[in-house]
Amino acid sequence: MEGITKTFSGVRALDQVNFELAYGEVHVLLGENGAGKSTLIKILAGAYRPDRGKIFIHGNQEHIDTPHKATTLGISVIYQELNLVKCLSIVENIFLGREPTNYYRLIDRDRMYRESKEVLSRIHCSIAPWTIVRKLSIADLQMIEIAKALLGKSRIIVMDEPTSSLAAEDIKILFEIIRKLKSEGAGIIYISHRLEEINEIGDRVTVLRDGKYIGTRQLAETSIDELIKMMVGRELASKFPYRKRELGEVVLNVQNLNRNGILSDVNLSLRRGEILGISGLVGSGRTELARAIIGADPSDSGTIVVEGKEMRPESPLDSIQKGIGLLPEDRKTQGVALVLPVNQNITLVALKRLIKGLLLSLRIEKNLTESYVKDLDIATPSLNRKVMYLSGGNQQKVVLAKWLCSQAKILIFDEPTRGIDVGAKHEIYELMLNLTEKGTSIIMISSELPEILGMSDRILVMRRGRIAAELSREEATQEKLLRLAMVKM
Repeated sequence: MEGITKTFSGVRALDQVNFELAYGEVHVLLGENGAGKSTLIKILAGAYRPDRGKIFIHGNQEHIDTPHKATTLGISVIYQELNLVKCLSIVENIFLGREPTNYYRLIDRDRMYRESKEVLSRIHCSIAPWTIVRKLSIADLQMIEIAKALLGKSRIIVMDEPTSSLAAEDIKILFEIIRKLKSEGAGIIYISHRLEEINEIGDRVTVLRDGKYIGTRQLAETSIDELIKMMVGRELASKFPYRKRELGEVVLNVQNLNRNGILSDVNLSLRRGEILGISGLVGSGRTELARAIIGADPSDSGTIVVEGKEMRPESPLDSIQKGIGLLPEDRKTQGVALVLPVNQNITLVALKRLIKGLLLSLRIEKNLTESYVKDLDIATPSLNRKVMYLSGGNQQKVVLAKWLCSQAKILIFDEPTRGIDVGAKHEIYELMLNLTEKGTSIIMISSELPEILGMSDRILVMRRGRIAAELSREEATQEKLLRLAMVKM
């Protein structure tokens, strides 16, 4: 890709960007949210057309004006947003748009089943091929997207945050698949904000910043500190800006919480101004615990006490009224309304604050949302900008602003930095600490052990729907957390 330039509504998303991919190479593409990575990939995939620039595939200049053209050229993109049709089965999703036919020109469902089973076995996925996709976890959906790319026998594969929802064992399988694809001559563009993993799988790295090409390096000859400086244009003083704080009284007490087959006798307490980290493998019940506390899923038994008053949430509205908010793992489908503007997203659960007389006051809404956009440094050209056009880090800030606007005093962060670049992560961590210093209490669920260790005052480890252990900040290590999460003690 040479001199790729793209402008949206007067904003230059890409400015003379160059990128090169070789046969049998994993080329990592790095940059903060909003750096232009997604725009570059969508141009390669035929979703966008560049204003200027050239694309060469196997040495031939190509005009990729549709996704279908990209597919015919052997280009496959696994987007972070996971483009699966929830009401269809795994088989139907894998073959969508390329269904094989039999002698009678009817869809050959037997062949679809057979070939999908083969490709699923390649990635060690044991889910029945005719399972409806809406029943699957985000980690399972990620593996299905990978299966789609493998079935197409693509020569150029783009993986956008492929490990963001995967457990350690699934990541190991993914890396084995990538190494096999490399050995077969495929070129892989790998986008990830997990800097600790790119050295394990990548060969070269290209960094974008503010829509511009910053440079390309051999990963074996480059340090993480240098990459961070290239990405953000500055050095981050500390990856985890933890500050010791005076904690207050218990504000949330969960006792013997049960949900058949999912949660078993869960007990936890949360103090005012505390960050309580919850660690565990994917499927350990972490997200299910958060959803039970917020009232999104029913519990069979147990008590939840908020500031000394017992509650049994029948719906999220009950928890919102008690001052509890959830920043969900899947922010795009559960945290924000993508088609609504920034101001309406921020006030979505706090409409009572906008009422003046019998009507909602647009002036009050404007004043409120302007203050949160300023305080959280949300990068948006206007309050009326649809949230779908914001970067991942700014979307996460909009979710946080929504709960601050609701005046929630207890916040549950489920994978707070999933799919967010290193600079935005640092901002989220600072926001979390600032909130706790003002008396907000936080439960932080995360698959990233350094994040759990770096930001938590206290850590709970979940295993098979139970709390396996509680550790202080001082005694917790990565080895201890992994052992407790994987081995019954």
